[in-house]
Amino acid sequence: MRKFVLLVILFIVAGLLVYRLMSDKKTNQAPPPDQALRIGKNSSAFDGAFEGVMSSYFALKDALVDWDTLGADRAAASLAAKADSLPVKTLKADSAIVLTAESLAASIDAEAKGLMGETGIDGRRRDFNMLTDELYNLIRTVRYEGFRIYHIRCPMAFGDSSEGYWLSNTASVVNPYLGRKHPTYGAKMVGCGEVTDSLDFGKK
Repeated sequence: MRKFVLLVILFIVAGLLVYRLMSDKKTNQAPPPDQALRIGKNSSAFDGAFEGVMSSYFALKDALVDWDTLGADRAAASLAAKADSLPVKTLKADSAIVLTAESLAASIDAEAKGLMGETGIDGRRRDFNMLTDELYNLIRTVRYEGFRIYHIRCPMAFGDSSEGYWLSNTASVVNPYLGRKHPTYGAKMVGCGEVTDSLDFGKK
């Protein structure tokens, strides 16, 4: 009888040890990797609407090149309206991408409206720099397929050591931060800048 009881106890202890080892193994396993977010090919309607956003942005950039504050405000108003009406809900994408695109489009709308409230060219250029960051992120989020877009850096946009960025549909550098009517440089620095990235999601 004692032998039987001892065998039962041994089986129970052995079972507990096996269970403990299996539990520890499951706990130490690495979590499964995150699934990549997915986005499909955009509709022609979405790309057409996004092209309108880019057109207004380029008009804003060109106005800043010419130190044209009224032209910049008109382009900013157009950009705000087009960003606000961008049909991001039609994206064939994961919900996280759609939410990110909605947030970025709203930020572009707000920055463009803020730019119109500035009193001078410097304030407008600083808002333009922030707006550029939001638009650059939006292009990469929705993977705009219309045409190649260049991301360009000015190393002295707001002083000798303060940089700024802009977007262009050509690799040619026409600087909206220094422009053609700079009080110190005139038009001499309008070609100052370097291409840091190019986006072309039409090639898949």
